[in-house]
Amino acid sequence: MPLIAEAEEWLALSLTPGLGDETLRRLVSAVGGPAQAFASGPGFLKTLLSAEAEHGVRTRVGFAHTAAALEWLTAPDHYLLPFMDPAYPTQLLEIHDPPPLLYVAGNPRLLEQPSLAVVGSRNATPQGQATATQFASHLGDAGLCVVSGLALGIDAAAHQGALDGPSSSIAVVGTGLDRVYPSRNRDLAHRLAREGALISEFPLGTPPRGNHFPRRNRIISGLALGCLVVEAGVESGSLITARLAAEQGREVFAIPGSIHNPVAKGCHALIKQGAKLVESVDDILEELRWRRGAAQAAPPDDPGRAAQPAQLLEALGHEIRSVEALCGATGWPAEQVVAGLLELELAGRVAVLPGGLYQRLEN
Repeated sequence: MPLIAEAEEWLALSLTPGLGDETLRRLVSAVGGPAQAFASGPGFLKTLLSAEAEHGVRTRVGFAHTAAALEWLTAPDHYLLPFMDPAYPTQLLEIHDPPPLLYVAGNPRLLEQPSLAVVGSRNATPQGQATATQFASHLGDAGLCVVSGLALGIDAAAHQGALDGPSSSIAVVGTGLDRVYPSRNRDLAHRLAREGALISEFPLGTPPRGNHFPRRNRIISGLALGCLVVEAGVESGSLITARLAAEQGREVFAIPGSIHNPVAKGCHALIKQGAKLVESVDDILEELRWRRGAAQAAPPDDPGRAAQPAQLLEALGHEIRSVEALCGATGWPAEQVVAGLLELELAGRVAVLPGGLYQRLEN
């Protein structure tokens, strides 16, 4: 894709000291584009800008810092989307503070696809991660792209589940797109750039800073029709995303958990505040009035899969057992055991106990 018109001007304006997002949008909207902003006289600029920003625009200081980004934009599947560009996501323009510029690595068309945010704790339980992966996969099968934040735990699990389906995934990051944070998700970030999309409002070279992550959460929720919280402690940043989603008029969903599980308490708090309690993807689709496409037909019957819950119950017996013990008893990998336990829990056939233990609820 060739460089957008006025790419250098957009970059220079965004890199002008003292020029905040809201003022940048107001300035460009008033004059019709970034080139016109730089061509404006000092008298007009002083009516809109602070002294620092007016001096920066008038002396064009931002142009001294655009070379790296212009070089980055020449690579395949690297894009810059200003808020006035037709390709800028319509859903995001609805929020009160949309980013003036989005840097995109991957498929920018995904930003216009109907999507759902899936977020949760960085310190997620194995069951929570399996739940996030399973829900993201089913959401993708239903035709919804999954948006999350590339964090460890629930975010990463949601991206993985969605990437394996037909609707893909978008990661909104709190750094420049030439950096990956956390570094443990480097392979996942590269896969998202190939098969989904990575987006950021931050210029290239921006390192991870604490205040960037709550800020990027408004983009996660703003892109989506709703926000699903899988696991979250009472101080979790995921609750910020859920609050922003509610403020933006999006639906908020939460998955309940054990009252003894500290990373379920944030979800319980959301449910008390009016979030929809979710036990299956159908609960989300019903609330959104979302119709599954014809391509979402049920897969052929898999006798081996159908037998899994029964095998897992037999392995559990009437003892209180851990995931590790069940892996040993069944010979299954942990991911398969956790997914089976989740299915049994949702069916009311097993209970989750403190310490990641499980107990059978039926004879």
